[in-house]
Amino acid sequence: MAIPWRLCWRRNAGSTGISLLESFCGTKARPVSIAASSIRRTDSLGGLANQEQTPGRPVILNTATSNILSRHRSRFLYSTPRACCCRRTHSDAKLKDPFTLAENDLTNLYDDIRKELFVSKKELKALCDYYFDGKGKSFRPMIVVLMARACNIHSNGAGELLPAQRSIAMISEMIHTASLVHDDVIDGSDTRRGKTTINEMWGEKKAILAGDFILSAASMALARIGNNTVVSVLSQVIEDLVRGEFMQLGSKENENERFKHYLEKTFKKTASLIANSCKAVSILVNSDPEVHEIAFQYGKNVGIAFQLVDDVLDFTSCANHLGKPSAADLRLGLATGPVLFACEQFPELHSMIMRRFSSSGDVDRAWQYVVESDGVEQTNYLAQRYCQEAIRQISRLQASPERDALIRLTELVLSRDK
Repeated sequence: MAIPWRLCWRRNAGSTGISLLESFCGTKARPVSIAASSIRRTDSLGGLANQEQTPGRPVILNTATSNILSRHRSRFLYSTPRACCCRRTHSDAKLKDPFTLAENDLTNLYDDIRKELFVSKKELKALCDYYFDGKGKSFRPMIVVLMARACNIHSNGAGELLPAQRSIAMISEMIHTASLVHDDVIDGSDTRRGKTTINEMWGEKKAILAGDFILSAASMALARIGNNTVVSVLSQVIEDLVRGEFMQLGSKENENERFKHYLEKTFKKTASLIANSCKAVSILVNSDPEVHEIAFQYGKNVGIAFQLVDDVLDFTSCANHLGKPSAADLRLGLATGPVLFACEQFPELHSMIMRRFSSSGDVDRAWQYVVESDGVEQTNYLAQRYCQEAIRQISRLQASPERDALIRLTELVLSRDK
């Protein structure tokens, strides 16, 4: 029997809601270090404040979400082996700060990237070096080096980072940055990370060429690692990025298919890079496919949660914090999680979504509908569930400071405000 379109998880119905979600995902929820009712906000990605979300707020579960998670769980949520010989619980030790723990491994990372981008033509070099200024959070490389050390300890008790694993961290940042350069051209963006975009400063043609050059340098660095399996895994990222961008250009008429489309696009555009980079570093130290799957699933779930929170921030964060104008997604014609959930309560959004908010006043009306709905809250809740699954996965590895830091990272993903 189909679940009612506007079924609500009411106050004091948390256990029922969790059981229902478990039935979609095909897994049994385990105790984790962050509760579904305690997202804390921060002044920065690393600094926690003491503002906690009110527990028990109603969360609407729609038919689209239920159908997606039940029929496509192997591709989106919780698609892990039912049994594993790995350890399943994380230690009770205080969780480590991931940024501090990865700091030494990331020292000179951007200097090394700029060396990979060495070119005699000054203008091309200036374009390629523009975003590698060392002022970013290094979010993806940080996850990669922490995963590498966690897998190393799990596999042989030694946590030393292999040179090839650090190279993968560097390559992941290069692929990510190349995709940003191309995205800014496609979107016509004029700001990125609080600074003028490459396409705005040098023009679209040169920006496209710079993105291509960064991607080619990443490919050459990948080839030097000399592991065919790793090359295959990370090549999948580039395919996913292109397919995800094409998916973002389209919309689905059917509302059930629309949410599936959104989640799959989110995986391809954001989570695939993190998931496959984590898998790649595990391959270099361990031949067990089960460990590879743990690394992949952690990266996938954290990556999707990261993008879900990013989609929320487009409605809740000011431009100064986010580094881009608020409502940027709506202005680009994109219907993200908060909008898709709000569409349940405000069917008027359906026609706006199909015309990609192109009519006069669409952006403002859609914004208001999201504000008046539970769309933001529901998207936050979905992000929590992805983070809980990421914790479940990484907790199957041998206890280590790096593994615990990856657990801690899920809390920081949920609590970030930029």
